[in-house]
Amino acid sequence: MTEARVKARRESPFAERFAVFAECLLTGVWIAVASLGVVTYPAAFAAGARHLRRRAAHRGGGWREFAADFRAAARGGWLVGAAGWAALVAVWVDVQAARAGIPGGPLVGAVGLIALIGACVAGLRAAASWTPDARWRVLLAGAGRRTVRDPAGSFLIVGGLFVVACSGWFVPPLAVPALGAVAAAAVAVEERYRHH
Repeated sequence: MTEARVKARRESPFAERFAVFAECLLTGVWIAVASLGVVTYPAAFAAGARHLRRRAAHRGGGWREFAADFRAAARGGWLVGAAGWAALVAVWVDVQAARAGIPGGPLVGAVGLIALIGACVAGLRAAASWTPDARWRVLLAGAGRRTVRDPAGSFLIVGGLFVVACSGWFVPPLAVPALGAVAAAAVAVEERYRHH
């Protein structure tokens, strides 16, 4: 039996839960730092989710493993990040058209916002199931299907995104560690879907 498993069994349930919470906050900081490359946020979330999966399974993991996962995920993840920014710009244009009073603008703006939220959820679900041998295109296709087939899980992730947005709005520094909570929520939703 490994030392980590023996240690995990000796901890009280409260201590173990607090350790998971603290690990989520630390992972949020790592995700924020790794996302500074603007198009690297999918790889950062993928590395953070993989780190949290390792910690939940009481397998090692630390900054070095996170950095190695980030480098592996960034190989194809930067394209996903660039596509995400392009989608955000397209929705921004739609919203501006809606505000300008163009006929049909409010409908187009609303559809664009809903599609952007769905794309964010699918991206987070894809990142939560990322492994070094996975291809982003395959991950995103599967995550898109799970986003539609598992609306309860998708709404949980939307709730996590809402918490980060509110945290950033009220106290901007809180948004950074809250990113780890969003990654943990995506991991939990994917695990829940896998077991149903």
